[in-house]
Amino acid sequence: MSELTDKDKAGKKDSFPFGQKIVWTPDPVDLQETNLMRFMVRHGFDSLSRLHAKSIEDPEWFWDAVLKDLDIQFYRPYQAALERTTDPAFPKWCVGGQMNIIHNCLDKWLTTKTANETAFRWEGEDGATVVLSYAELNDRVCRCANALLSIGIQKGDVVGLFMPMTPELATAFLAICKIGGILLPLFSGYGPQAISNRLNDAGAVAVLTADGFLRRGKPVPMKAVLNAALEDSPSVTNVLVCRHLDLPNTPWKEDRDVWWDEIVPDQSSVAETAETSAEDVVMIIYTSGTTGRPKGAVHTHCGFPVKAAQDMAHAMDLRSGEMMYWMSDMGWMMGPWLVFGTLLCGAGMLFYDGAPDYPDAGRLWRLVENHRVTHLGISPALIRSLMPHGSGLLDEFTFDHLRAVGSTGSPWDPESWKWVFEHVLNSEKPILNYSGGTEISGGILSGNMFSPMKPCAFSGPVPGMAADVVNESGQSVRMEVGELVIRGPWIGMTRGFWNDSERYLDTYWRRFEGVWVHGDFAAIDDDGFWYILGRSDDTIKIAGKRLGPAEVESILNGHPDVTESAAIGIPHAIKGETLAVYCVVKDPSKMTDEFRSELIRLVVHELGKPLKPEFLGFTTALPKTRNAKVIRRLIKAVHLNKDLGDVSSLENPSTLEAIRNAS
Repeated sequence: MSELTDKDKAGKKDSFPFGQKIVWTPDPVDLQETNLMRFMVRHGFDSLSRLHAKSIEDPEWFWDAVLKDLDIQFYRPYQAALERTTDPAFPKWCVGGQMNIIHNCLDKWLTTKTANETAFRWEGEDGATVVLSYAELNDRVCRCANALLSIGIQKGDVVGLFMPMTPELATAFLAICKIGGILLPLFSGYGPQAISNRLNDAGAVAVLTADGFLRRGKPVPMKAVLNAALEDSPSVTNVLVCRHLDLPNTPWKEDRDVWWDEIVPDQSSVAETAETSAEDVVMIIYTSGTTGRPKGAVHTHCGFPVKAAQDMAHAMDLRSGEMMYWMSDMGWMMGPWLVFGTLLCGAGMLFYDGAPDYPDAGRLWRLVENHRVTHLGISPALIRSLMPHGSGLLDEFTFDHLRAVGSTGSPWDPESWKWVFEHVLNSEKPILNYSGGTEISGGILSGNMFSPMKPCAFSGPVPGMAADVVNESGQSVRMEVGELVIRGPWIGMTRGFWNDSERYLDTYWRRFEGVWVHGDFAAIDDDGFWYILGRSDDTIKIAGKRLGPAEVESILNGHPDVTESAAIGIPHAIKGETLAVYCVVKDPSKMTDEFRSELIRLVVHELGKPLKPEFLGFTTALPKTRNAKVIRRLIKAVHLNKDLGDVSSLENPSTLEAIRNAS
């Protein structure tokens, strides 16, 4: 793969992402107390690099060791942690084993001191709170499980979750797994068509929902949206409705709909956990592609939850009794990841149901302080939106309990990364940059408590992940941008796409033989630090030069008057493609031709004349998902006046008008 710019290699070493300096080094004393050090000592490793090498050379040994380290208990032991097949896309895991992940999330803790530890905290946008211990959460889960059985939901049934981030959502999520059902998480902001498409593809028989939720102080009806979706989803015969807002005139169908508060609280607080195979499906979670119908990633009891917990325990050092808040919706993989991972680690999770900047930009920081969050997960895009409000919002907080900030969703730019490091973490604690995906069950790359840290960088692959960066021929490269790949199996890998194995193989396995191609641009610098530079399907190719959007955006976002930006490629008769950029500025008075020229000159100075933006527009907003990931393909579709395709993940449709009206 050719270089990003027309600079020579020596010059490239000084440009983003290369040329960053180490800004944080772990305390050797603190390292001795980490989960990962305990694991390494137990197995005789004196360095993280040697452990990682062993983990990819002998994945069967490694994942067996992880299962034991996490105390994953089985009703019937597995014969082998990993059994390779002739097709590397379909290895077998925990062969012959029987287990239900809810036994490990809840049941096994009830006879230990963890039973009285906090498992779950919730805050609503209106300030209401709920705090539940492991024992109290289990009580609610058992009542919900019995209610589900009472209305005819059985082991193996697919059950949709179309709910806001409430205590009932956490309860329902765990109850479905407990009875051996299959989770189908749905983004709470979906419209009817997006919901019905997923329900029909998965063959769902039931949906759990709420009457509505608050967003920026205004009620948002959910049941009405679901009713519209169910007009085209005949397989759904049961709907359990949480009276979250007690909205009047909630649409109703008598022979299908049941109120949660009329059936769940009266159930027994004791319920049997169904015995399932380790490889029984526990969840189908859909991701939106740039084209075609959404892809249903299939995950099992011994897969997704174990990978989530291993990442938290080993990379993020989450410990029993600690509290994690990762800003997400249950329809995105970080929602299920949060629930499974924290409970398997004996830790607590925080749900917040509301806008992170409502009623003011200090809401996120008050959540962290008031709920004693030890591990905070955010997106760089969210930080870029909060930075214009200033660091003064943080002055009233100590964050003495906060051990690390995690990040996912989009690449960092140095300016926003340093803002978090300096103002939130006081330049004393790490940012755990984290990147993987729904089909991964967590991270390919991550920061960790063990390794030094550079702005925007990842420490390296999570133990167990055989990651590499390759050029167009599949050869490993360093100090050069290439494709992120995985060369070996890991326990969290999706078991395929629901009812579509060919699409799964086409998506990940048919570019390089036996190698998973993830679809991200990545790079590794001279010191062994890793960087993610955006989706490779977002690649801009200008006169033969490949350009990752993140490099352009990091330059523009570094300007003090730019809040955020998005770079896309647009057709060009001679170059094939040329660069177009949309910028959100802090001061609307800056939307001038003079400032436009200044920003264009900035890009040219950093990247060279061949990569000069053909178009630079000012917009009031960028289209994003609920977890603040910029959707560049929609920007491109609007710019070129083409069909938008799947817009189900878009949080705010008015942002498309903002792109259309860019100046």
